[in-house]
Amino acid sequence: MAHTISLPDWAIARGRVHNDFARIDPASTALVAIDMQRVFMDPGEVFGNPYARAVTANVNRAAAAVRGAGGRVIWTRQTTSDDPRWAMPAWQYDMTDETVRRAVAAMQPGAPGQAIHPALDVARGDLVLDKYRYSAFMCPARALETALAGTGVDTLVIAGTLTNCCCESTARDANMMGYRVVFLADATAAVTDEEHNAALLNLRIMFADVRRTDELDGMLARGSEPR
Repeated sequence: MAHTISLPDWAIARGRVHNDFARIDPASTALVAIDMQRVFMDPGEVFGNPYARAVTANVNRAAAAVRGAGGRVIWTRQTTSDDPRWAMPAWQYDMTDETVRRAVAAMQPGAPGQAIHPALDVARGDLVLDKYRYSAFMCPARALETALAGTGVDTLVIAGTLTNCCCESTARDANMMGYRVVFLADATAAVTDEEHNAALLNLRIMFADVRRTDELDGMLARGSEPR
């Protein structure tokens, strides 16, 4: 079940004023694949989502393109913890709710649901980072920020799930931190088309260059050409 993507021409045109990256340098690019975990993908899991399963091939294509061009590939795992350093505020989790209890348990380190789904092509040399907040940049563990420090990366390609939650939160924060952001419309997934397209609209207007996966190879190739 793939999303029906609807991004108005006026939003694309307005967004070009802020974010228009026809060429991206592979040496300074990282793909951040957000939370492609069993808990968000498997039918029997608490947040299992057919739209997330449907973008698996495009996430793998994007990872292969960035990796093959010489860029970095980073996978995040949404994680829950009882450690006060990483735990969410108690008021945000109603542990009397069965769905909340299942979700918290599914995302504990080492739980089957916390794992990257086996359909994803995680290669040797890729990074896998746990995150404890929706935005990878707001995570108190600072794993993504630390992984990128000193690497020369200035461009992030965002894929994964959920479009309008962890992907959008990470993309917005990345933009505000000075990264160029390329957001892959057909390699990200929400729960409904409406949520997916609403996030794409806001991101394209202000925070990211929204593209499709089949454009990525050309963007990387042009970015590696001598200037």
